Amino acid sequence: MRFLTIFILMLSNSFAGEVIDIKNLVINKELKNYDDITFLDIKNNELNLNDYKGNLVILNFWATWCAPCKDEMPSLDLLAENSNLDNLKIFPINIGKDTDQKSMIFFKDLEIKNLEIYFDSPNTLAKKFKLRGLPTTIFFNKEGLEFARIIGSIDFVDKKFITWLSNYN
Repeated sequence: MRFLTIFILMLSNSFAGEVIDIKNLVINKELKNYDDITFLDIKNNELNLNDYKGNLVILNFWATWCAPCKDEMPSLDLLAENSNLDNLKIFPINIGKDTDQKSMIFFKDLEIKNLEIYFDSPNTLAKKFKLRGLPTTIFFNKEGLEFARIIGSIDFVDKKFITWLSNYN
């Protein structure tokens, strides 16, 4: 019985290692709860993260001057059209204090078709989430709790990533 238990633990650890073997992915040891997470759409309307409970939510923090943000944004756009992740809501939030116009040009130049532009609210989410660089992507489960982050850029259409993310959809 003891051998079987050890074997099962080793087997489950090997699968966990596969899941965690995604570039720049940090899975939280404990789920994090935040109060009053708000951000703005392009028309300056305030959105509240709590309104999206029941969905898998991605907040992607970026700026027009950020080269890695420019590299990853097209794959984030493709992720938004993945039909297997129909419960996914993606909010790319510009925290670079860029103008609406500059942000729209950024999206147009990259041919972003599936995403809208959002902006940090005066409450500064960068401080609330203790962001250390851009891009940073934060994942929230259906209960609205942060369960993981990507610190730096990633290919959002990578098979390993999609498989991992599908577990939370």
